[in-house]
Amino acid sequence: MTPTTLDITNEDGILLIRLDRPDHLNAFTMTMAAELIQTFRDVNDDDAVRAVIVTGAGRAFCAGMDLNSETGNAFGLDDTRRPTLADMSDLDDPRLDRIRDGGGRLTLAIHACRKPVIAAINGAAVGIGATMTLPMDARLISTRGRIGFVFGRLGIVPEAASSWFLPRIVGLPTALDLVYRADVLDAPAALEAGLVQSVHDPEDLLDAARSLADAWTKGRSPMAVALARQMLYRNSAREHPVEAHRIDSLAMFYTSIGDGAEGVSAFLEKRPPEFTSKASQMPDFYREWIGE
Repeated sequence: MTPTTLDITNEDGILLIRLDRPDHLNAFTMTMAAELIQTFRDVNDDDAVRAVIVTGAGRAFCAGMDLNSETGNAFGLDDTRRPTLADMSDLDDPRLDRIRDGGGRLTLAIHACRKPVIAAINGAAVGIGATMTLPMDARLISTRGRIGFVFGRLGIVPEAASSWFLPRIVGLPTALDLVYRADVLDAPAALEAGLVQSVHDPEDLLDAARSLADAWTKGRSPMAVALARQMLYRNSAREHPVEAHRIDSLAMFYTSIGDGAEGVSAFLEKRPPEFTSKASQMPDFYREWIGE
């Protein structure tokens, strides 16, 4: 599939995804959702990619849902249906295609990614433009950037599983305040709220994101990075640390007999390690654990 709403390049193992509808401020469509979801799924099996950066073309990151792009319901949903909680039990049921939130499909795909993901917020990021960044591992923002969780102004609710991600990033009181106020924050306010990691001049934003991606992934075991990402996101939500211990034990076992053995040898021999694992070839327990 050749994307029509994205511009994608790979430079030295860093996949740069540009949301590419600059004439529409990169507003989100269901086509963009499908292309992003497919891209993040493909990344898992692409060993030429060690990290992902998402940014926007032109002067915006993503101005939210393109409310003029869909016929009927502006969010691409089937407004003739009246779904129940029981209907949502099997999310793979094709009958849910126009009931499931498209933003949530995307954030779940990002959450399941085996590579670190960084948002380089170059301009306005509101609505889904803000919530799509929450499952990413870091948000860097330009001095021209803006972030807004503006659902309350439209009479709708936080989507894209942001009610799960946002409180984990900024804490529940701040998350409630951000959602209730529905304000658009400038870069310093986003930093103060804990939404972003750092603020950069526009010309320095992508270089800073690339430097962070390198710091996280260069000279690292691809399998260990993939496991660590999923362990931190998933185990931190468990009710008891013994649940983390079960996964820690399996992950330690399989990394210790793989890249871990090389890492120890390299440490003792005072040389750089030569890791050979692939994030596309995870231990057998991995798919059962994450529910693939």
